[in-house]
Amino acid sequence: MEINFRNVSFSYQLNTPFSTAALKDVSFDIPDGSFTSIVGHTGSGKSTVLQLIDGLLIPEKGHIQAGSFQMNSGSNAKHLKKFRKNVGFIFQFSENQLFEETVEKDLIFGPKNFGVEEKIAKEKARKVLKTVNLPESFLQKSPLDLSGGQRRRVAIASILISDPQLLLLDEPVIGLDPGSKDEIMNLFSRLNQQGKTIVMVSHEMDDVADYSDQIIVLNAGRISKVGSPEEIFSDESYLRKEKLRLPSAIDFAKQLKKVGFPINVSIKNKRELLREIKKQFEIKKDKK
Repeated sequence: MEINFRNVSFSYQLNTPFSTAALKDVSFDIPDGSFTSIVGHTGSGKSTVLQLIDGLLIPEKGHIQAGSFQMNSGSNAKHLKKFRKNVGFIFQFSENQLFEETVEKDLIFGPKNFGVEEKIAKEKARKVLKTVNLPESFLQKSPLDLSGGQRRRVAIASILISDPQLLLLDEPVIGLDPGSKDEIMNLFSRLNQQGKTIVMVSHEMDDVADYSDQIIVLNAGRISKVGSPEEIFSDESYLRKEKLRLPSAIDFAKQLKKVGFPINVSIKNKRELLREIKKQFEIKKDKK
């Protein structure tokens, strides 16, 4: 699903003495099937963008085109409800949304609300557990008996069961151990490769560099820059200005370069870093 923002502005508590402008005349494009990350300092408007895409908030000015749907200041609840069937929103600490006695009941809650028969909903629940790499035996477990990473995957499964075209991720791996983080980010990568459009808000620059096709940088509610990971992370002075951290693999490669190691710093992640280091050692070995 392609997303287009055109001159979108939004203020919280509009027309009150406490009105706060969150987005100011923002325009950008998210290609269908892409993995786009939205980054920026705290308060830059990142989460507001996700809520506008999902229709939880309505633009004050401008419009948002999401596939065949257009959202503007005149959009109504009925119109937005139809659109939201195509969107999955995974919030921070999404496992806190689990409330049923068993994993199965949590998973089938959404489909049943959309009129899916219970038998069909249960079959969907079994299938979606496999998608998030959890065994079928978990269906009858209480979410409270699962680890943090397992609960997060169940929460993600509760969104995926409706097969949304578009996934909105708000800090999706916050609070998880490194192993669980990698598993969940790899899951999102697979879903993206299967054709789902993904929009992620994250402070984890390693994940942003590793998985994104496109990065949108926000600053105080305005677009600061849009580009590929290579374009965004190649300019250290720009990153310092925007208070963004250099991804650890790129930072390490640049430190090696500074001390004379002949390494290509145009890398995105630790896997590419290791391959580049190995390549340089093999070149040195061949010269001997």
